[in-house]
Amino acid sequence: MLAQCGEGCQKVNVVKRRASLCDLHTRVSSATVRSMKSYRVVLIPGDGIGPEVTEAVKQILAAAEAPVEWVQHEAGLTALAHGKDVLPVETLEAIREHHIAIKGPCTTPVGKGFSSINVQLRKKLNLYAAVRPVRSLDGVPTRFSNVDLVIVRENTEGLYSGIENEVTAGVVTSMKVATETACTRIARWAFHYAQQRQRRKVTVFHKANIMKLTDGMFIRCAEQVHEKEFAAFPYQELIIDAGCMKMVQDPTQFDVLLLENLYGDVVSDLCAGFVGGLGVVPGANIGDQDAVFEAVHGSAPDIAGKGIANPLALLMSAVMMLNYLGDTRGDEVCEQVAKRIKTGYDRALADGQKTRDLGGSLGTAEFASAVIARLRG
Repeated sequence: MLAQCGEGCQKVNVVKRRASLCDLHTRVSSATVRSMKSYRVVLIPGDGIGPEVTEAVKQILAAAEAPVEWVQHEAGLTALAHGKDVLPVETLEAIREHHIAIKGPCTTPVGKGFSSINVQLRKKLNLYAAVRPVRSLDGVPTRFSNVDLVIVRENTEGLYSGIENEVTAGVVTSMKVATETACTRIARWAFHYAQQRQRRKVTVFHKANIMKLTDGMFIRCAEQVHEKEFAAFPYQELIIDAGCMKMVQDPTQFDVLLLENLYGDVVSDLCAGFVGGLGVVPGANIGDQDAVFEAVHGSAPDIAGKGIANPLALLMSAVMMLNYLGDTRGDEVCEQVAKRIKTGYDRALADGQKTRDLGGSLGTAEFASAVIARLRG
């Protein structure tokens, strides 16, 4: 009896050990698959409230099991304090190596010798498409509802080319640059994005009635791309002053807006005002090789270190980043994680879990916790 019992117990134990080993092998294999599919992302925490909102976003992405590994680098005042340039060479090289980055708000020091960090990134990495989705959020009441816009801005030329001259004392000129290559490239990018994302239409804002050569080239290139490659996709052109009037009357009549550099800068902030401001709007700068995702608001040094900053804009930018990885790498896991996080912060806002800038009472860490709790529910 004892022998039989002992043998039987040993068999059961062997079976259990084998099952445990199989479970362990499955877990290790799954972990290996996940690690093989993880992506190294350059993380630039930034200045002011940057490190606080960045930490909150890191915690949420970790809770959602986002397949990313952070490669941290500096820019802005933080880099300057360590004896480096505001945009260190090693930061740029890291982005070139890994092709993707997410950036908290960075401060460009006021004074001669310091050029904008964002402008440097765009020019040196050829990030020609600035993309800013703007949508209404439950729990964030504004004058308009059901706003769902995407602003696509040409990021490399126009009046932001920085070519200015003093003709004579008291007289200066600023040159607006437009090239057929850049105009065609951004038009093709906008139509491709709109079609891929199943948007409704593309509208170009321009001032070609006055700037017949530069803005004329911009709309001519858009028309050609539309006719040759996207003829079935709805397309519209509006003079920018009339377009802005129509937009503030009813922004829901627009969908994807395609604009040159200066117009895109102004209109994207205008559209952010429809949904609650820059604190609830993400941003991305995308090129053929590299992409940098960022919170478009400032570094807010007056509230830095107080734990009250809203991490939502950077979190939404991280969702854009995950969707970009899904699109460019064909990784469904990234898209699924992006959807979970988006659902999480949508639920948190709808439940009244908001930071002070949105009329709530939560701090940075508390809002992150509220989002994480809804990832699990």
